[in-house]
Amino acid sequence: MTTPPRAWRATTPIYYVNARPHLGHAYTTVVADAVCRWHRLLGEDVHLLTGTDEHGLKIQRAAEAGGVSPRQFVDGVAPLYRAAWERLSVHVDDFIRTTEPRHAAGVRALLEACHAAGDIEADTYRGHYCVACEAYYLESDLVAGNCPIHGTPAEYVEEENWFFRLSRFEDRLLAWYGAHPDCISPRHRLNEVLGFIRQGLQDFSISRRSLTWGIPLPWDASQVTYVWFDALTNYASAHGLGSDPAGFAERWPVDCHFIGKDIIRFHCVYWPAMLMSAGLEPPRSWAVGGFLLTGGEKMSKTTGNVVDPLDLVDDVGVDGFRYYLLADTAYGNDGDFSFDGLLARYNADLANNLGNLAARVATVVDTKCGGRGPAPSADSPLAAAAEQAVREATGAWAEPQPARALEATWALIRATNAHLESHEPWKMPEGDAVSRVMGDALEALRIVTLLASPALPNASQEIWRRLGLDGRVDQRRIGRDTAWGGYPGGLAVTKGEPLFPRKRP
Repeated sequence: MTTPPRAWRATTPIYYVNARPHLGHAYTTVVADAVCRWHRLLGEDVHLLTGTDEHGLKIQRAAEAGGVSPRQFVDGVAPLYRAAWERLSVHVDDFIRTTEPRHAAGVRALLEACHAAGDIEADTYRGHYCVACEAYYLESDLVAGNCPIHGTPAEYVEEENWFFRLSRFEDRLLAWYGAHPDCISPRHRLNEVLGFIRQGLQDFSISRRSLTWGIPLPWDASQVTYVWFDALTNYASAHGLGSDPAGFAERWPVDCHFIGKDIIRFHCVYWPAMLMSAGLEPPRSWAVGGFLLTGGEKMSKTTGNVVDPLDLVDDVGVDGFRYYLLADTAYGNDGDFSFDGLLARYNADLANNLGNLAARVATVVDTKCGGRGPAPSADSPLAAAAEQAVREATGAWAEPQPARALEATWALIRATNAHLESHEPWKMPEGDAVSRVMGDALEALRIVTLLASPALPNASQEIWRRLGLDGRVDQRRIGRDTAWGGYPGGLAVTKGEPLFPRKRP
């Protein structure tokens, strides 16, 4: 009897649909997709969830400003996110919208469970609120009366509504994190979360009386659910909470939430406390990314310094764009996007290194080996470099650190190019010597292609085809198919057009 593959489930944040997708959204989503692609290479049963956050005051006001209903507004914007992820070769297994019936069922189920546990109570909120963040702030959080994130004036709000008693969960959260010390990466983000908890947790409002665009509370139809009990619940409602109890029990908890550092407090403090209140397990892990800055500032629809990712795809192609996002910044750190930096990395790593290697190998095989790729030698000096690349890439993708995984992969590319430079097979006569050099180069390129495929799904498949290999590279397996000696030899190698034509600034 065959053992079913291990399941691995990941999520991105759901993105607020008050405007089109921007580079910051693309960054988190492409990272999540690439890590999921790696887990598929491990033979796991992978599921990636993303979606759109469609309720709240920002949407209500944006719709009013546009002279349409909130439903018309979100129905016009949400498809742009689906289209963007398809354009960026993101393999989405489920796309949830918070206006779907299954999501409303999950929100009601979570609210009712927390209410029954006694952790939701009526109270009066008096304080400052940022519409752009959909978040409340203490006076001490503000900067000259402005939101610390957006720099815009915070509105003073006084309203009777319902509160989640987060203050009751300090000890339980600390105990859970103490038992799961590796659940947040990079590790310093765990210290940040523990700092939030230890400084004292404040109860937070979960509903709004003055808002009509949202999901009504099950026990108080005069109020709608406020953003965190609505948006955060998508992770559970998409997996069956409130609509498919048996399926939810099988699929929850998910393995990894990919988030940005600006929402860490809500995802790593509010969300696990809400789940604990409802008697549910928190996610198994969080991978926390930094910001992609432009001119040293965080990209934001509010400040207007956004970059449309699809514009960049037109310049360097889907794989060129994905590679830049994954390779240029260590995940967890802030990166500073520039168009010059994008072109420089594209030309250096893709055009000059990988693209040049693929073209050089195909050309020499054509002229010196009759167009048929020789088999590699068992004692090739490239075998150790390949083994090291596989080992280091495997460790880096597990963390996850895509930039380091790709650096390990590119070390093998550089070693292979150096191997060719030192032997100069283009100057060698036809025969066993040139066949040995080219067989080793083909095998190294085969392994590179597999290791690079999470970042470069389209180019990797094309290289795989040009090497004469059958099937899809994304259906190969780390371990079984990354051992040295897998290239069979005797296959027709195709030259083709340049994979990554050089770009001029």
